[in-house]
Amino acid sequence: MTTTAVRTDAQIQRDVLDELAWDPRVEPQEIGVSVDDGVVTLTGWVDSYARKWAAWRCAQRVRGVRAIADDLEVRLLGEERYTDGDIAIAVSRALEWDSFVPAERLDVTVANGWVMLRGEVEFGWQRRTAESEVRRLRGVRGVTNLVEVRPAVRPDGERIRRDVQRALLRGIGTERVTVEVDGDTVILGGVVRSWWERDQAERVAWSAEGVRAVRDQLLVGG
Repeated sequence: MTTTAVRTDAQIQRDVLDELAWDPRVEPQEIGVSVDDGVVTLTGWVDSYARKWAAWRCAQRVRGVRAIADDLEVRLLGEERYTDGDIAIAVSRALEWDSFVPAERLDVTVANGWVMLRGEVEFGWQRRTAESEVRRLRGVRGVTNLVEVRPAVRPDGERIRRDVQRALLRGIGTERVTVEVDGDTVILGGVVRSWWERDQAERVAWSAEGVRAVRDQLLVGG
């Protein structure tokens, strides 16, 4: 029988720094990393929201990370500054060009580079896709996603629970994730081995037909 040694904060910090240096989307020179009992705190600044997101994902990928506190600041360089009007047009076009996003049902407002999305979609994955399209655009300093999910079909709790559980077994191969359904809300519980597994579990839950909300109570580690 083999056991997995608990990783020290120093090991996790070193691996996060190495992952930041490895990812070509991140420029880690201005990013600080501290770790306390497996909780990683990112500090400093980056020149785009896309890099901020990429840095957060880097920390997610490191084994032993239990939680992430993202204190990174987005500072746009002089030549990278765009007006709110420019950003609003870019966001609208990006959403229109994505065939999986019902752009006609979404409203976009921009204030000081911060994008706010409103509207309604039928599936949770459409809400997630819309946000991912926006956060990679130049000039964006942050995103607030207020898009509501309103399924076209009435939720069948037992079918949703069964389908999500099967999809989790196919995708991440674990039975340690519990699935409960309360009306049109999926509640995920239990323990996963990594942040990647947690993200995949949430993605699976949002993909189920009839789901309006996902409550993620998963723990990472162990």
